[in-house]
Amino acid sequence: MTHHLMNTYGRLPVAFTHGVGCRVFDEHGKAYLDVMAGVAVNTLGHGHPRLVQALSEQVGRLMHASNLYRIREAEELSDKLAALAAMDEVFFCNSGCEANEAAIKLARLYGHTVLGIEQPAVIVMEHAFHGRTLATLSATGNRKVQAGFEPLVSGFVRIPFDDLAAVEQVAAHNPNVVAVLFEPVQGEGGIHAAHHPFMRALREICTRKQWLFMVDEVQCGIGRTGIWFAHQHTDIRPDVMTLAKGLGAGVPIGACLAAGPAAGIFKPGSHGSTFGGNPLACRAALTTLAVMNDDRLVERAGALGRRLRDSLAAALGGVPGVVEVRGSGLMIGIELDRACGEIVTRALDKGLLVNVTAERVIRLLPPLVMSDAEADELVAGLVPVVRDFLGAPA
Repeated sequence: MTHHLMNTYGRLPVAFTHGVGCRVFDEHGKAYLDVMAGVAVNTLGHGHPRLVQALSEQVGRLMHASNLYRIREAEELSDKLAALAAMDEVFFCNSGCEANEAAIKLARLYGHTVLGIEQPAVIVMEHAFHGRTLATLSATGNRKVQAGFEPLVSGFVRIPFDDLAAVEQVAAHNPNVVAVLFEPVQGEGGIHAAHHPFMRALREICTRKQWLFMVDEVQCGIGRTGIWFAHQHTDIRPDVMTLAKGLGAGVPIGACLAAGPAAGIFKPGSHGSTFGGNPLACRAALTTLAVMNDDRLVERAGALGRRLRDSLAAALGGVPGVVEVRGSGLMIGIELDRACGEIVTRALDKGLLVNVTAERVIRLLPPLVMSDAEADELVAGLVPVVRDFLGAPA
């Protein structure tokens, strides 16, 4: 190792110098089709001209201003997000785990001040991923990423994902619950979507019990599932929603939105973030939302996702070792019957950037600007890699 980066990532032996659209280029000029979008971050791909122009202008005008003063870009962005999500107020931060930290703090404060509960608890789901800070790590349903960081933060009640009976059982026996936090589509957990009847019933339970209904849309939000926010497939409104990743199309920004009983809980001094809501990050998000709206990228994500899933299912259906092709919009998982981390390096050699999560699921999260031709190129390139890995005939 000739650098001083902490060894916290299993980095692949490639470094990129630039990107255009859905392609990135390494130091030797080799091109790769980016099917990960920086793990659902690069919503507009790479080097989008409108984003480049907006950020260049903003850098020359004002990059950062303290939240001790009004920030017009943050005010405008909060209005747009509140309108898209039918929410009441927004707190800006820098990442998904920070947004989830804000949600957890908000739930606890709500439990103390509104419900009068001394030891507030939050229901979370198995296989969830909410972040790597101590609180969000504790809320995460993955023992592998928690190991070694004990003692974990208390105050979480874990149940199986998408299991209404488990929710009802907790509701009947635990008087300390104040909120439920879950992902409408689990990304790190293997691209599993909660069934719509479950989410509607969970919303009803939360309303009846005065629990906050909190959705983590850090990965599945911002148009990725073919609608602005994944919970909107069910026509329900959460009390709290967290966002990050694709919101700034590459510029770090997170958001915690509140509505109904969750609105107005935070007061001056309750929470804060030095860089949260700075003019540069908010300009990136404003531009991202504008391009998505103008180019109809949300609808595009739904249509292209169906095209990709159908093509992959047709090409891999019946192949021994392929369990399922599933997903929602441009959030797609190919589950195999064995650990398949090796697929990542095999695909890299073929000029494809993909990812494996939950050990057996090939995760595809392409930029929302991907063309039909690039989608076909993805299928044509990835299917032989999967078949070869499984030892199936070409």
